[in-house]
Parts: sequence; structure tokens; C-alpha cells
Amino acid sequence: MATNDIAVDAAEDAAALDAEVQEFLHQTVLFRGPDREIMRDHKPAPRSPLEEAAMASDTDDLTKTIIRNRLQTSANEAKDMLMHIASAPSAKWGDLIAGIFTARGDLAVASSSGVLIFSVLAGPPIKYILKHWRDEETVGIRDGDVFMHNDARFGNVHNTDQSCLMPVFHEGELIAWVGTIIHEGENGSTEPGGMPSAAESPYDEGLKISPVKIGENFRLREDLVTYFQNSVRDPKLQLEDMRSRLAGTMRLRTRLLEAVEEYGRDAVISVVRGTLEYTGTEVRRRLAALPDGKRRVVRFCDNTLREPILLKIDCTVEIRGDEMIIDLRGSGPELMNRAINTVLASLKGMIAQVFLTFIWPDLPRNQAAFEPVTVLTDEGSAFDCSAEVPNAVSMMTFFPSFSAVEHCLQKFLFNDKHSGGASKATEVHASWWPMINGFLFGGYTQHGYFVGNVMTDINGMGGGARADRDGEHALAPIFCSMSDLGENEMIEDELPVLCLSNRRIMRDNQGFGRFRGGHGHQQVMTYRGSPLWGWMTIAIGSKFPLALGLFGGYGSPCQPLMKVKGVNALEAMAADRDLRVDDPVALMNDRPFVGAEYSSAHTGMQFEMAGEGEIYAMSQGGGGGYGDVLERDPEAVLTDLRRDLVSAWTARHVYHVAIDPDTGALDPAETERLREAERAARLARGVPFDAFERAWTTDLPPEGLPFYGSWKDPRTIHAGDRATTMPADGLQPVMIV
Repeated sequence: MATNDIAVDAAEDAAALDAEVQEFLHQTVLFRGPDREIMRDHKPAPRSPLEEAAMASDTDDLTKTIIRNRLQTSANEAKDMLMHIASAPSAKWGDLIAGIFTARGDLAVASSSGVLIFSVLAGPPIKYILKHWRDEETVGIRDGDVFMHNDARFGNVHNTDQSCLMPVFHEGELIAWVGTIIHEGENGSTEPGGMPSAAESPYDEGLKISPVKIGENFRLREDLVTYFQNSVRDPKLQLEDMRSRLAGTMRLRTRLLEAVEEYGRDAVISVVRGTLEYTGTEVRRRLAALPDGKRRVVRFCDNTLREPILLKIDCTVEIRGDEMIIDLRGSGPELMNRAINTVLASLKGMIAQVFLTFIWPDLPRNQAAFEPVTVLTDEGSAFDCSAEVPNAVSMMTFFPSFSAVEHCLQKFLFNDKHSGGASKATEVHASWWPMINGFLFGGYTQHGYFVGNVMTDINGMGGGARADRDGEHALAPIFCSMSDLGENEMIEDELPVLCLSNRRIMRDNQGFGRFRGGHGHQQVMTYRGSPLWGWMTIAIGSKFPLALGLFGGYGSPCQPLMKVKGVNALEAMAADRDLRVDDPVALMNDRPFVGAEYSSAHTGMQFEMAGEGEIYAMSQGGGGGYGDVLERDPEAVLTDLRRDLVSAWTARHVYHVAIDPDTGALDPAETERLREAERAARLARGVPFDAFERAWTTDLPPEGLPFYGSWKDPRTIHAGDRATTMPADGLQPVMIV
């Protein structure tokens, strides 16, 4: 045999061996974990050949409009359907979403209300399925398949959110996906309710469902349903809502295929793809109408839900033509054994909510609303965490980040280039309250079921003051527009809890200003008739204000958690009808229950067993104020005083308004004197900025301050004290002991 022939045979043998090795490695993957490429890319995929052909088809604009309205109505129908049939408390008040995706997994049409965070987060699980399971011989993707997932590391907010996803085929070809997501609550985590602040690793956080096929031929697999039920404290809830999500998803599939049959496949696909592309183009147009430049704000997370810290959010928002850059570099590092870290994709989803609800709420609800935006982070920060740290209560980091970006964008929006505000779809306003002050619960109901979930009180966030009027009281949470608080009577019928405050507005719970922020509502809770019951809270903002004021307005006050333990208040009130508990401030100051233990603390509380009749109280936070307090109409201050929205002290010492204590009448002359005196005092206190900066600025954080994040140089990150630092491009997880 010739030498050349030997060489050729050897090369062929080597190639064959290499192919076999590659096939062996493909077949013996040790672990298909989260996909970095998918999770870091929030932009819609390029057009597929199917979409190119559909976009080139001859469909007139009127037909497209009809189809688009049909699809939007279908998404809203599925969302409303779930609110009526699902069992999770959160589903009943709107913490869910329904949507239609492109065949490549981009969310194109979502329900117009619900949790719009999912607009950027719902697609990655589908893209994972397409990339890893489509050609996998033991999985595959076929008509009638049902997929499920909940792990934020594969796309989502946190483990309490469970999805149902289905491919849609037409004449054997994959043309779209449909899906629903519900905040379920209980998921088998180390604490009831699904958002465990006690979690010290991802393995304490309950169900960690990577995208998995849970059904075939439009039916759930009973073995997998049983597995998931066996993994949580409330198997009845798990079963009911796996079925509810499937029903809502199948309704969407039916409506989509009805549109295909009526208008043709190409017309429907062109509308789905066209809606995505229109949204991205429109956001770019609106960004171009804003002035180029940068706005910067620094915020802090003041607690891990277990101990006080200052975890820095260093936020700069830049507009550059028709693009936006959000720079969070220099923020605090990830915490190895605290669950407040957030996955980058979750952070992006929350920031996209700024656009879809608080800046341009008229935009279509889809993934492309965030397409022109770039987010810069330090990998390994608490705002772009790794897969091996817990993230169950990531809201603690991405809610304040939302507030920081919103604050910067309001300043840009104020200078909209279009005369008359042609590109404005909402009013310039101060920050909404960005935290879920409310109670989680766990225990046995009066009906004998073990439950764990969240109270709907978390939805009563106070709205920010606007440029021309006051903010709204307890209107809606930042994450779920047009949601509800739920009815106390319905809650008390299902659970052994008693809502003793009936959601009264809390005095002085506002950001002061020319226009004041809206108030949050009070929550005074107890229980009776259960052999085992406990409470938990997951909120920060008791030391460092969260809602920012705008253009001179005050930020909102901090909020404590209050407890009255060692007494059965229900028995005491039955014996003495004059006892009242509906005002938490008076309750803590007057201490009407003899021998009880009164305490106030940070609003982060790990799950705690309670005694029957013991009281737990807190308030939802208020929105930020807008403008100078000295410019507020004195008559408006007087009205707020009469409505018990502000105290007499606030009226005089914050707004500098004089009111006769005997008659309650306004004294205009004395008010003017007080305000002139305050203006003079401000001038006397004022110093040149250079002098202020020299006195204020230090080279290092104060000694003893538990500080996490950059101080002077964004490339150097402090990890708990002034001496412990690490480079921003080489962050390591911080263990808190």
C-alpha cells in the first residue's frame, strides 16, 4: 500500500474516532444546567425563514389590525380565565400573565394587565427547550406537548412562579408557542410560602424545575403531577393550578388556531412578528425624543432580611440617540448565603416593567420593549448573580433597582423634545413605593388543610406624586398593574386570619412635597381557630428610604414591623370593648394590653410561629413627593390634616403651615411668615458645593458600617467593611456569618 493511502486511511480513522468521541460526549452530558448564552441575551431572535415568508405575504393593514386585536383579546381572555379558576391567592388578584410567542420563543403578545416583569423573562425557557430538547431523542417537541418550569436561573422571577408552555403546530409545522405563568406561592422551600429568607443556598429554595415536559397529547402526566405534589406542603394547590394553567394555555392555543383558520397562517405569523418589530422601533423613536445625556442615582438595600447592611445600587442611565444604557457597575457583590441576589435576566424583566407601566404604558406588552436597552453589570454582583447562590427573594435587589432606573427616566421624560409631550404616555411622577410590605403565612386552616402562601396586602403600594397632583393611595404594586388587594371577608373565610385594621391609611406615610405621594395602608393581623400558625415578612426599607422624591420632593418614610406578643388580644378585646388595635402607631405608643410584650423591628422577619390572638402589624409604604414642600397649597395641607393624612406636627414643621389649634382654621399671614423664615434658614444653612463636598466626602466607608459595594472607585468593591475589598472584574461571593 502506498504511503499516501496509509495517510488517508489514518486520517479517515481519526475523523471517525473523533466523530464517535463527540457523539459519546453528546450522549453523556453530565448536567445541562442554565444556558449562559440564552440567559444573557434579552433581544428577540432574528426572523426565521417562516417569518420572512409571512412578512412578505400580501396582508392588508385592516386585516392585520383585526388579527392583532383578536390575539390581544385572546391573551386577556386566558389571563381573566385563570384569575377565576386558579387557586393561588396571587392568581386571584392578578399576579400572572398569559401570552403568545413566536416559534423561536420571543414573547410577542401578552395580556395587557398582570405581571409585566415576565415580558422579558417568559421566553428563555422556550429557547432552552428549542435548543436542548427539540432534537433530543428522549424528549423532542410534538403537538400536544406540555412543558413546565419555575427556576429563575433558566428564566423567570423566582421559584414561586410556575409556567405552562405549549408548542403550536399547523399542518405539522411549529408556528408559535403559547403559555401562562402564575405566582403559586408554596413550593416546598425551607419556609412556607415559597419566598424563604432563611435559604442559605439554592437547595433551600424548594422546587427547582428546569424546563421539563410534564404532559403529552394535551394531558398532564399523572406520575409527574404526583411528584410535584409530593414536593410541596400544599399538594391540593399544586394539582389545581397545574390544571388551571394548562386550561388557560390550551384556550390560548385554540384562539390562535382559530385565527389561523380564519385569516391564514402567514397573516397571523406576520402580525405576531410585526408586533415585536413595531414595538422595538417605537421604543427607539421615543428614546430618540429624549435628550442625550446621563442621569445617576445611588440607592441602598438596607437589609438581607436577616441582618442590617448597606448593599449599594450604583445606577447610571444614559440616553445615546435611540438607545439606552443602564450601568449598574460598582454595585454590591452577591451574597453566598442570603437569598436576596438576583439573576441578570430577572433584573432586566423588572426594569422593563418601568417602560411598560410607568413610562409608556400604551406600548404593546412584549419582549421587544426592552430591545434598545443595554444593561451593564459586574458579573458576580448581587444584581447579576451566579447560579450557585440563592435568589428566592430577589425582589429585595431588583425592586430598588427598578426605583433607581425609574427615577432617572422621569428626569429624562421631563425634558421630552416633542412640544406638547407627543411621545409622553404618562405623567412625570416621583417614585412609587417599591417594596412588598405584607405578610406570608403557613399553618393549618380552620378547614384542616396545611397551607403556605402570601397575603394580598403586598399590593397596596402608594403611588408617587405627579407633576400636577398628588399620588394615589394604596393603588397597585409596581410589578402588577391593575391588580387587587382581595376582600378581607374572602380571606377570612379561607384562612384562620383576622384583618383587624381593615386597611386604613396610615398618617404621615407619604413623601412630602408640592404634591405629596400616595399613602400605603395599615395591616394589623392575628389568627384564631388553628392549632398551628405562623407569619413571615420579606421587605426592606426600615432604615433607608426606598421611594425617592423628585425635584425637591421628600422620599417616603421608612417602615417598621410591629408585634404584640404574650397576650390573646381577641380575648382581651372581648372582655373590654374599649380596646382598639386598628392604629398600629397608637397601639405601640399607648400599649393597651397589660403584660404584653411590645416590639418593633425591621420589616424582614423569618418564619415565626405565633400564638392565637397575638398581633403583627405593619404598613405598606407611600410614594415619593414632587417639588418643594414650601410650594404646597396651604389649603391642601389643611385638607390632608382634616382627613388625618398628616399630623399637626407635619403641617407646621414640614409644610410650615399655620393652623389654629382651637378652630382648625388656616392662618395665611402666619403661614407666609413661617415659610419666609424657612427660606431664610435654608439660605443660612447653604454652603458652596465645593465646601459641601469637602466636608461630606470621605475616602473610605465609616468604621463599623456593614457596607457592600463601591465607595470612591467603581472598580473596587467593598465586601462588608472598609478593609475588605475585591476588584469589580473578579468578584467572589460573600459569606455572611
